[in-house]
Amino acid sequence: MRLAEALEIARRPSAGDSPRVSVSLACGFEALHLTTFLTAELTLRLAPARAEVHAGLFDDLTGNVQRAAASDVEAIAVVVEWPDLDPRLGLRRPGGWRTDQLDEIVADARRALARLEPVIAAAAAGRRVVCVMPTLPLPPLFPPAPSQSGGHELALRRLVADASERLTGPGGVAIASQQRLDQLSPPHARRDVKGELAAGFPYSLGHASALAALVAELVAAPEPRKGLITDLDDTLWAGILDEQGPRGVSWTGEAHRHGLYQQLLASLASAGVLIGVASRNDPELVAEALARRDLLISSDALYPVAVDWGPKSGSVRRILEAWNIGADSVVLVDDDPLARDEAAAALPGLLTLAPPEDDDAVWGFLEQARALFGKGELSTEDALRLTSVRSMRAVQEAARDGSAEFLAHVGGTVEFQTGAGHARRALELVNKSNQFNLNGERLSQADMARALHAGAELVTVGYADRYGPLGVIGALLVSSDDGEPRVDTWAMSCRAFARRIEHHTLRFLFDRFGVPGIAVAFRPTARNAAIRDFLASLDGRPPQGPVRVTRESLEREAPELVHRVLTATS
Repeated sequence: MRLAEALEIARRPSAGDSPRVSVSLACGFEALHLTTFLTAELTLRLAPARAEVHAGLFDDLTGNVQRAAASDVEAIAVVVEWPDLDPRLGLRRPGGWRTDQLDEIVADARRALARLEPVIAAAAAGRRVVCVMPTLPLPPLFPPAPSQSGGHELALRRLVADASERLTGPGGVAIASQQRLDQLSPPHARRDVKGELAAGFPYSLGHASALAALVAELVAAPEPRKGLITDLDDTLWAGILDEQGPRGVSWTGEAHRHGLYQQLLASLASAGVLIGVASRNDPELVAEALARRDLLISSDALYPVAVDWGPKSGSVRRILEAWNIGADSVVLVDDDPLARDEAAAALPGLLTLAPPEDDDAVWGFLEQARALFGKGELSTEDALRLTSVRSMRAVQEAARDGSAEFLAHVGGTVEFQTGAGHARRALELVNKSNQFNLNGERLSQADMARALHAGAELVTVGYADRYGPLGVIGALLVSSDDGEPRVDTWAMSCRAFARRIEHHTLRFLFDRFGVPGIAVAFRPTARNAAIRDFLASLDGRPPQGPVRVTRESLEREAPELVHRVLTATS
């Protein structure tokens, strides 16, 4: 992005009712053009919301992070450069490059990181924090020639790498990828010596633009897709199954790129991405091919496998029904452009990709696919996703078979936990669930922190039965409304449907607060029919807005609740 374009976007007027998203840019140098580029990039990604970027004070990185953490910004972008660790690692502090000072420089950098690291970690407790570690070249102060890395340089880079690794722990900071930044901004073109010496802004405009784009991508990260549906012939493997047979299709040798694709699918599956198969083929041949022991993704990870001779959209639709998710959460990979177009036209929101046609295109395809499913942190629920989907199908099929007592035999346990112990998973549920979502409102880490600080109580719901554990599948924020509890937020995973967990949840709230009624801040959305129908089952009519649910109506209308109930406090 050019600076003139960024200025135009940053200054563009917005509608008076557009929401504002405040982001703090914490750095030790003069922010100048980086603020402009970041405002523009965030404005484009957050539209129709309006981005506001606030920069801190010059030469006070740690203080800037602390002040940002004490404010009500939605996110903090921390940009660390070498002079923040020791001024002698920059260009504006002359007289400090003697070889007898190198040990001292490394020691000072170690102490600076020791002060900065806990401040950054603490800031991440209540909001999204993105951290960029030094991106500029180190000055030529080391005895070896620039073509050789000496011990002091390696020690400095190791200090930064170790701090980055510690900050990325569970619930931690998003560290910007140096590898990705190298692709966006060549290292040799990053520094503006004149700007650094004259104004304290060390970046070339190209580097400032690339860095802002990367930071904005992390601050306003898109929701990862939940599932990938793959074709088989000339996609999962090379060759046509009907012509070459189950032993004739291949993914090694000249077909090695198909093996890399299988490895990627196996990796995605292990991270909780659902992998399905949609193929126009012979079911018996497909079953034999997928049973091959040299397949690089376990056939158990492929569910469901939809094989017929009908339109591709029909197979994709059946897979979506089995997963109980929308087309806008899924990617279809198919080598046939007609099949891709037909499926995309029939299922709005479905993203389609063509597999790489040759080895030169493999790397870009693998990176693109990984980006669509990228998650900074894996949860227990990610590992359980496929098991949960199979479990959901088994329960639904049991219910359809007419067994009135099927829930009594699954050995279900519902566990309610109060406190912030599962806050991150609660945010994931609120921001991703649509069908059983009280009002469709999305929450940031800062929103959650403010609600809890104001006295709201977070309730999370876990579930397990003989089909397997589902992990944490429900989350509620409950506040007080003139002395009566009010459910402001309630989201439940579709994997929990058909188990009457929603009825157990209301009973838990009535028991916990000891009240005859609870206010529920329902608002209809285009997709939350599941919770609307549930509330209607208790009141006799579909709600159009906030409602009050009584214990009397729950006990009168609820079916028999047979699960074991546990409670805990975090």
